[in-house]
Amino acid sequence: MDPITQGVLGGIIAQTKSNPKDLAKAATLGALAGMAPDLDVLIRSPGDPLLALEYHRHFTHSLFFTPFGGLICALVLHPLLGRRWGLSWWQTLMWCWLGYATHGLLDACTSYGTQLLWPVSQKRFAWDTISVIDPLITIPMLALTLLASRFKRKTYAYCGILWGAVYMGLAYVQHERALALGHQLAQQRGHAPLRLEAKPSFANIVVWKIVYETEDHFYVDAVNPGLRQPTLWPGDDIAKLNTRRDLPWLTPGSQQANDIERFRWFSDGYIAQDKQNPFQVVDIRYSMLPQQIAPLWGIRLSPDASPQEFAEYYTQRDNSGLALKRLIRMMFAPHPQQ
Repeated sequence: MDPITQGVLGGIIAQTKSNPKDLAKAATLGALAGMAPDLDVLIRSPGDPLLALEYHRHFTHSLFFTPFGGLICALVLHPLLGRRWGLSWWQTLMWCWLGYATHGLLDACTSYGTQLLWPVSQKRFAWDTISVIDPLITIPMLALTLLASRFKRKTYAYCGILWGAVYMGLAYVQHERALALGHQLAQQRGHAPLRLEAKPSFANIVVWKIVYETEDHFYVDAVNPGLRQPTLWPGDDIAKLNTRRDLPWLTPGSQQANDIERFRWFSDGYIAQDKQNPFQVVDIRYSMLPQQIAPLWGIRLSPDASPQEFAEYYTQRDNSGLALKRLIRMMFAPHPQQ
């Protein structure tokens, strides 16, 4: 999730193991440790654009790395802050461990994919229950963390954790309802999906993106499970990437061919040839409007590249402001709006 939410969760969990007088200190150290795993964004190479994708949510997010990650945070933060605040080494270490431990699990609740069990497994866990940014979970928890620190009352911290648990529970219920609607939709079309997933749209758990795979296509739609009557926005479909058919010029064994497989792993296999540009391979899981195939990122290939030349990674968020306004209308729409 976003760094603020990661910090808030790390801080509020640390507050539960603090004396009332030290709640602000616990929140600060827990928050800093809770954000620390995302320093893996610094692992990158100017010559290999996909290296950053491979190492984000990698070993720093693993449950097996948590004891070491928390220890490293404590080794850095105790001389900088803990000692100045009169804290013992064990206080600093405990709060750093607690803050760090929240990070990977929270990220796994999103749809991006997190390697929780590295090095035992390279599986990217994505439970698809919450968007990478969701102010309805972040803002109340942040407010309660600050109240606990200001008034030195752990009750606020416990209320913040309770709110987070309730919201996550509601998100899980919405996710399951969206999945059921997705299977109904596929059945109505006469499809037997090889796999079907429901992902929250940007910053909410009201409108969900349904993505399912058949033998040769991906289908994307949007649903709002609603309180009484669900709402459906029929979406797009796109052919699954077939390198022999779609990229006949691609040399097997070349770096670009290898990069397609690396991108396939990162995207959990949800890749296709861009309809607008035949030299681009896109991740169809993400778009600003959930019923559209308007990818936010992909890789760009070149027929003129040397066998050793890497593919180019790119992002695009054209008209994101307009798309966000349309998404907000969808959240409150009594009937489908395109």
